Amino acid sequence: MRRALLAITGLAAGTTALVVLKGTPGTSQAAQDRPVAEAPAVPGGSVAETPGSTPGGVTPSARPGATVKPSAKAGASRTPGARTSSTTTRATTAAPRTTTSAPKVTTRTVTGPVVSYKYGSLQVRITLSGSRIVDATGLGMPLDGQSGLRSDDVQARYSGSSGEVVAKQSANLSTVSGATYTSTAYKQSLQAAIDKA
Repeated sequence: MRRALLAITGLAAGTTALVVLKGTPGTSQAAQDRPVAEAPAVPGGSVAETPGSTPGGVTPSARPGATVKPSAKAGASRTPGARTSSTTTRATTAAPRTTTSAPKVTTRTVTGPVVSYKYGSLQVRITLSGSRIVDATGLGMPLDGQSGLRSDDVQARYSGSSGEVVAKQSANLSTVSGATYTSTAYKQSLQAAIDKA
């Protein structure tokens, strides 16, 4: 128990001695290291006393026989005008994001002119998505009798989303057997619609 008490007392005494030797708080390193010639002048021509100096303006380290205390860190003494290192954070602004989305595809319909032929008249309407034909249909085609049957054959072959017009994307269609006049009229109106599109 005595040894512990002695150890604690010795530690406290050593710490106190270090604090006293280090210097009193509030004295700057620059003021302690400044020679007497650089002591700030007070109006009236006298030399101002700095903390830790004697009334004659002489610091303890300038007195004869006084020892100079080394600083705690090598190269850590500051001189007037020396820069202190500090971390500077630069605010950066992010560049605006440019996103390019696919162009919006518009669907539109174009109707060809009415074409008259031996069994009546018809016109073709096509639906486009962008520049691609996605549907075609014949309008005003005869419905009755032999002409109606021919119209049905032509519609079945050319029109719709899976017809020959969509497959070939042109008016270069093969003629429907037994419906030459109707096929020719359909192709004429279709070509005019494609040209207009």
